[in-house]
Formats: sequence, C-alpha cells, structure tokens
Amino acid sequence: MSPNSAVDDQHDDIMYPSVLPFLLVHLGCFAAIWSGITWQAVAICVSLYCVRMFAIGAGYHRYFSHRAFATSRAFQFILACLAQSSAQKSVLWWAAKHRHHHLHSDTETDVHSPRHRGFLYSHLGWIFSRRHDGTDLVKIADFAAYPELMWLHRLELLPAFTLAALCFLVAGWSGLVVGFLWSTVLLYHATFCINSLAHVHGRKRYVTGDDSRNNWLLALFTLGEGWHNNHHAYQSSVRQGFRWWEVDVTYYTLKVLSWIGIVWNMKAPPEQVLRNEQPLGARVIKRAAHELAGRFDAQTLAHAISSARRRADLAQLQLPSLHDILDRAHDGVDALTHLHLPKIPTREEFLAEAKAMFARTRSLNEIVDHAYEHFLASVRAQLALTT
Repeated sequence: MSPNSAVDDQHDDIMYPSVLPFLLVHLGCFAAIWSGITWQAVAICVSLYCVRMFAIGAGYHRYFSHRAFATSRAFQFILACLAQSSAQKSVLWWAAKHRHHHLHSDTETDVHSPRHRGFLYSHLGWIFSRRHDGTDLVKIADFAAYPELMWLHRLELLPAFTLAALCFLVAGWSGLVVGFLWSTVLLYHATFCINSLAHVHGRKRYVTGDDSRNNWLLALFTLGEGWHNNHHAYQSSVRQGFRWWEVDVTYYTLKVLSWIGIVWNMKAPPEQVLRNEQPLGARVIKRAAHELAGRFDAQTLAHAISSARRRADLAQLQLPSLHDILDRAHDGVDALTHLHLPKIPTREEFLAEAKAMFARTRSLNEIVDHAYEHFLASVRAQLALTT
C-alpha cells in the first residue's frame, strides 16, 4: 500500500456534488460587488452572526450534544430552528457526530481529527464524506423521540431558506448577500475551527487523552467555544470558560435566560475539576499512556536487542534472557551496555517525559505505569516477530 493511500481513500470518499452548494454560498458573498453594502445589511450580518453563534454553542453543542442544561420543549424547538438556520445540517446529525467525536477524540475513528486526517479534512472535508453522511439516531435517541425534531431533521435546510428569504424581504439583495450569506460563511469557519484549530493551537490545562486546547481568540469569535480543553475535561458543563477571565458569552446569555426561567438545571464543573485535582478515567489514562509510549522507539530498541543477541550467539557469549533484559529496565539497569547498545529507557525517563508533555494531574503516575508497560510489551512483540 502506498504512503498516500489513506489520503487517497479520504479524497475518494468526498461526495463532490454535495460540495457544490457549499462553494456557491462562498462565491455568492462576492455578489456584494453588485448588490452593494448597506449599513442595514451589515447590521443584519453582525446580528445574525451573534444570534446564530449562540444557537450553535448553546443549541447544537451544549444542549443537544451534552444536555448541559434543561429547557422547555418550546425553547428546545426554537434553539433547533435557530441552530439549523446556520445551514450546518440538522441538530440530530450534528449532535450524533459530536457525541461520536467525544467517544473517540483524536483516535483513528474520530470523525474529524487533525492528528490522523490532516487539517483540511478535519476543518470541512469530513462533512462531505460518504461515511459521515448518515445520522446514527441511536446515539441521539433521547432527542430523536421528538416528532418536531425529526421533522426538522428531514427538512434540515428549511430554517436557513426561511431566514434567507426574510433577509431579502427586509433589506433586499444586500440583506441577502451581506446579511445572510456573509454571516453564514463566517459561522461556518468559526465553528469548523473548533474541530481543526482548537486541536492544534492553544494551551492544555487538563490531561484529556486527546489534542483539545484552549484558544482565547477562538473563544472570542465563537462566544466561548474556544475553551475547548476545558470542555473536554468536563463535557457536560454549561460553562466552558472555567476561569473568570475566560470569556464565555454563551454561558453568560444562558445564565440570564435562567434568571427568567427559560432554562434551568445548568450543570457546573465540580470544584475538584476547577482545581485540576480530579482523578482521570481509565480511557483517558490509556490514551495518554499510548501517546507517552509513542515518544520512545520500541521498534528501534527491539531491533538493537535482536542484533545484539545474534552477535552474542556468533561470539558464543551468554546474554541474559529477554525476560531478564526487560525486567532489569525497571530498575534502571542497562543489561546491554557492554555491547555498546542504546540504553533501555527507564521508568524515571518516562516520568520526566510525561512531566514535560502533560499538564498537572494527580493521575500522572498511573499514566507513566501504563505507558511503560505498553512500551515494554511493544518491544517484546517486535522481538517476537524477529525470532
């Protein structure tokens, strides 16, 4: 298989006819050259961006994906309509994909990981992929039970077309192009940046077993969604800016709505999480351990040990058994120094690397133990292939 085969498979998986409307929306923005740019249209653009970005963060994400707060059936429907007016598919599709993302974040089965599929695919290519076109209603069964949401699911573009028509009626062609199309394109890429940039650039306060990061600039543009590492540390929190200086406009708006009884039961991160003192779950520890183990080259070490054993056999020397060689590594003993081979990494070296890689966590020793065992197991497995 060629090195580019995986990229070629992703390229072939893109449903190009469905990309055409997306491109036309972008090209339509240039129609402002003919429609003109009025202050009324600019005001509509800014207003629609803010209102719909709130609906994306509060609706698509915090409510439908994570149930971070409760609300009435009527406001639930309003949130769904406002969110879908951004033309980012139905709330059921969006939330089902997002729940899948959190189950497999930055693993091979993540739907939009920059680590495995590259920046462009994670930013927007995955949306047009055949494998991601359908909606796993089992993952979103709690909301798929509502007939009105299923109706919106079947007519996913109806809210967007309705809003576009209203913009035209209110402000003419400039209202449609500048007010609706400009704000829609801005919403696309602000939202998509959370899937792509927020897993590449920013700071990691928490060990989450993935590449999620806090990015203050994205947080400003997305009304709080850029505090992505915080979110991955405690997904059901309605508040994603955990510190007072972490601006989260979506949370502030929901807080105001809670004062007048529109939303309630807003979930907050526990104090233990805010202090970064929570024990990590087994899945996060395992993912972090695999990442740590990957910093050490098991294949090269196995090859070196195998070569040393062959040279020892030729020279009729007595080498320790493989079991003894790897066991001595636990104690920092280099069993093969006399053969001028690279030193087997010790647990202390793994611990030092972990401290450099990861944010502060009380589960660091567990991560190191799992990583070290995984590394030695990888060396054994590589050696078994050469014997």
